[in-house]
Amino acid sequence: MLKNFLIIAWRSMSRQKMYTAINIGGFALGLATCMLIFLFIRHELSHDRAYLHGNRIYRLYNHFTKDGGSWTSMPASVASIVKADYPEVELSARLIPFNWFKAGSNLFRREEQTENTFEEGFAYADQNLLQILEIPMVYGNPLHALDRPNTVVISKSKADKYFPGEDPVGRTIVLNDERKTPYTIGGVMQDFPITSHLHFDFLITLQDVEFWPGEQTSWCCWNYDVYLRLRPGADPRVLEPKFASMRDKHLLGYMKEVGDQSLEDVRKHHHFSLQPIGNIYLGADVNDSLKHGDMRYVWLFGAVACFILALACINFINLSTARSANRAKEVGLRKVVGSMRIHLVKQFLMESVVYSLLSFALALLLVWVALPSFNALAGRTLAMPWTAWWLSPLMFGCALLTGIAAGIYPSFYLSAFKPIDVLKGGISRSGRSAGLRNGLVVFQFTTSLVLIIGTFIIYRQMSYMLHTKIGFSKDQVVMIQGTNTLTDEGLKTLKDEITTLSGVQHVTTGNYLPVAGSHRDQNSFWKEGRNKIDKGVSAQRWFVDPDYLAAMDMKLLQGRNFDKQIASDSQAVIINQAMARELGLQEPLGERIQNWETFTVIGVVEDFHFESMKSKISPLCMTLGSGGSVMAVKTQTADMQSMLQAIQTKWDVVMPNQPFRYTFLDESYAKLYEDVQRMGSVFASFAVLAIIVACLGLFALSSFMVEQRSKEISIRLVLGASFNTILRLLTQSFVRLVLISFVLAAPLAWYLMHRWLDDYSYRIELTWDVFALAGTAALAIALLTISYQSIKAALANPATRLRSE
Repeated sequence: MLKNFLIIAWRSMSRQKMYTAINIGGFALGLATCMLIFLFIRHELSHDRAYLHGNRIYRLYNHFTKDGGSWTSMPASVASIVKADYPEVELSARLIPFNWFKAGSNLFRREEQTENTFEEGFAYADQNLLQILEIPMVYGNPLHALDRPNTVVISKSKADKYFPGEDPVGRTIVLNDERKTPYTIGGVMQDFPITSHLHFDFLITLQDVEFWPGEQTSWCCWNYDVYLRLRPGADPRVLEPKFASMRDKHLLGYMKEVGDQSLEDVRKHHHFSLQPIGNIYLGADVNDSLKHGDMRYVWLFGAVACFILALACINFINLSTARSANRAKEVGLRKVVGSMRIHLVKQFLMESVVYSLLSFALALLLVWVALPSFNALAGRTLAMPWTAWWLSPLMFGCALLTGIAAGIYPSFYLSAFKPIDVLKGGISRSGRSAGLRNGLVVFQFTTSLVLIIGTFIIYRQMSYMLHTKIGFSKDQVVMIQGTNTLTDEGLKTLKDEITTLSGVQHVTTGNYLPVAGSHRDQNSFWKEGRNKIDKGVSAQRWFVDPDYLAAMDMKLLQGRNFDKQIASDSQAVIINQAMARELGLQEPLGERIQNWETFTVIGVVEDFHFESMKSKISPLCMTLGSGGSVMAVKTQTADMQSMLQAIQTKWDVVMPNQPFRYTFLDESYAKLYEDVQRMGSVFASFAVLAIIVACLGLFALSSFMVEQRSKEISIRLVLGASFNTILRLLTQSFVRLVLISFVLAAPLAWYLMHRWLDDYSYRIELTWDVFALAGTAALAIALLTISYQSIKAALANPATRLRSE
């Protein structure tokens, strides 16, 4: 019986080649999309899941219930306090995962070499971090690799690069050309897996490190992430409330000592909490300096996968029911000769499963071809687990279930025809399921329209963020990296030499720039003398030189710029409008403000965006400084390549043993939105695939509709119907369905995209033209899809089709 079912299924598929191709192609395209989304979701959810003691590893974070803010930075002493005061904690360790002193400069060389190499992936870490994160070691003792001063652990890939074929433990390296403080390699670790929330190649020891006097014991500055491993059986929900004693004793004690007026707020609302390590990567609600995924995209793309799979299944249902008249006589004759309905159901389900199996095979091929491009688009390193034992059973099971799900309605519908009605010609050529087919087409185009509208709005928001006025000029600004290794004299020489180049307008040096990856320094400020009365204003403090405002083309609204010739400017600040508002400075010029120093306001700069537009512009003050790891060169030239060569020539004279590295300010600014842009591109790709799947079904459906009405069209042509009349007759029902889809999709898309835009403090408005453009695009696509068959039918010779009547 099974063999008979397969033979009949194959014959049916062979007779309807276009139907078969569209069914298999549409199914395969939808399934391939779902597979890519499955790989993406699997990758996002698999982060930090392979630890042996993963259920006992946590990261400590701060949670402020008053405003819902959460962040990970801690004072230096927190790790030792929790280990000493809370017996539930088995191990604790600190990590500084952002650019900081030597970890922020990234110049590396073997001691015996003179040429420096730029590297990324530096961090400071305690010895215990190796045990807590179960970092496997290739060389060296994991219990002692970082327990001595001036040691560093490097990754296997870097060991292979700089010490090929040898064990580098005990070898000496130099960081940032500081010959007086070389580092000893204490161990070589395996590279962090791609599914880790951490990705570092160099871990510098924190043993005996003190960045400034008292830094290791003071609660003034919060720069460390703290990781914990709890003892077996310890309950984090029981431990978290106990951290209140650490807050009361140490944090509130420090605030009382300095007279901080936020003390009562902190007592009521500040809590130390524990974040499971498996939740860190997708835990975007906890603020840190790491790169994160977004759980919203996991849910969104999961929903898109379900909808696209539904679209593919709907195509099969629509085409199967549309062909009901073609299969009616077959059903009637089979019943007359004794076939039972259950056999017919099995026959049609078998056809559906065969379609599904062939589609799955084609989908796997499409995934193999498309995966490199998808990885480039999504910024991921996904791989199809071809060798996994579960892949084949999973694919076969999914193919079986999908085939049954798509074929269950057509099989029961087709098998229900009564032989006497069929053989008398009582089955309508349009089929009894026109209402269902129309409803499914509406669902397809409603889904497609929501995706199209979403794509338009995402791209419009991205364009707004990248091209709107941001308060500074990011065009033609070259950022030269690594200038912190220069002496003061060398830095001045390089700056003076570059300033003399034709086309160079301004040159500034520093660590603080309004782009991704730049330094940040959060402080609390008060009006002078109000630090024990008012709550502090949290603000950024940036060190800049007198050329900074000009190089960034920032607008000074009040006051003047810094002047090194004025001695008092060492205690002067330029603030932005947001800081003037927060401090309540009606007339800011001449006002005195303080943190641990006291400053005089000499200028107010127009607010500018130095973080993502998801957040409002926060208070910022700039103080006079010099040096830094970046030299920003504002240029005005039509030949940027020649300009770069001229700058490099100057660089090579001053720093012959250090590679010339540069980036552009506008490119670094765009990195603030890199992930959102990538996800927008992925979303747009899925929208295109969804509309293709829908249109494949619409094309086949229109073809069958034209075929079923071919004699009616021929008679109308004989009676004098015009080309336009026939075209309108064949397209108006589909146009009506697309318009209904638009009416349903517009409010749904408006609601969903309004929720998405709520994440941005600076955002576009949802205007009618986006919806009109999407509706017009969908209507045009639908008309193009069905016009071929309609035009072909309207131009056909009626005699050809009426000859047999």
